[in-house]
Amino acid sequence: MKNKTKNGTGLHIVKRSAITWYKAMAIRALALLCAILVCAVVTWALTRESPFDVMVTIFGGSFASQRRFWVMMQDLSVLLLISLAMAPAFRMKFWNIGGEGQVMIGCLATAACMITLGSRLPNGLVILLSLVSAVIAGGIWGLIPAVCKAKWNTNETLFTLMMNYVAIQLCAYFIILWEKPKGSGKVGIINQSSHAGWLPVIGRYKYLLTVIVAAAVTVFIFGYMKYSKHGYELAVVGESQNTARYVGIRVGRVIVRTMLLSGAICGLTGFMLVAGSDHTITTTLANGRGFTAVLVAWMAKFNPFGMIFTSFLITFMSKGAGEVATNFNLNESFSDILTSIIIFFLIGCEFFIQYRIVRKKEAK
Repeated sequence: MKNKTKNGTGLHIVKRSAITWYKAMAIRALALLCAILVCAVVTWALTRESPFDVMVTIFGGSFASQRRFWVMMQDLSVLLLISLAMAPAFRMKFWNIGGEGQVMIGCLATAACMITLGSRLPNGLVILLSLVSAVIAGGIWGLIPAVCKAKWNTNETLFTLMMNYVAIQLCAYFIILWEKPKGSGKVGIINQSSHAGWLPVIGRYKYLLTVIVAAAVTVFIFGYMKYSKHGYELAVVGESQNTARYVGIRVGRVIVRTMLLSGAICGLTGFMLVAGSDHTITTTLANGRGFTAVLVAWMAKFNPFGMIFTSFLITFMSKGAGEVATNFNLNESFSDILTSIIIFFLIGCEFFIQYRIVRKKEAK
């Protein structure tokens, strides 16, 4: 792409051959700083508050107290888990947009075990059955579109997207079935008195266990995608299905296996939400993180350790935007505006990581 000028020079967009990880991180950090500055200016224009106060408030949303820090870490871990689930499918170029539904169906399976078995079985057995049920349910929810893709080449993007709404409506049905008190439309805290099915608290905060699980899954997915035979096969399928078939890889089997893994990790995330932190189920428990995870995985180029950084950026700025809206008496829509500005900058910086703009004489 070239824009000619009168003096014979032009602007060229050139793809970078390679960029070191620290340069990429520096570009993202600069984008984050620009996003904070723009948020501060927009807030000042509407409220006349000091931009410095706005920036302090953004950082206070995650670091003003220990509780806020741990809530941020919990949200970061949940987002990271869903992003890790998306990564193998995306590396295979299977566009799984169904993370939201796969998490919700895991939440539903966990809640069902806690409600129906909580008073009948020992606590440890309830937790084990809840975990197994959530992982299986999430795996099945990922398996259905994978089988259809492998057998009939259906559009996985639309299929997984529609599965989200099926899962949410199933949750809505059972919430009405389990609601307490009747007519409230809420399940409330499940097994509040007995704590049956609740995961144990490690340390002072109930969120630490989720952080540990997210760290373990990060290491597992990194090893799976980089060093295992299955990881090699899904990478080959992502490059070219015809090439994969030529070298003897069974493409349909790879698609099914990979989506089974993705759905299982999402189901695990649903289990951590219900049994580990929230101890209830609502139709908004996933809170849109199944869709945000797509952005996280893409920005990190499907690198599990890179996803830690991108998950932190999005979670940190989202918390900060909400804190700004609360402290300056602005409505929730303003928080969404700030979040959109942040995401715009984070997406835009990826262009400068992949490409550079050079000025070059036409004669050369």
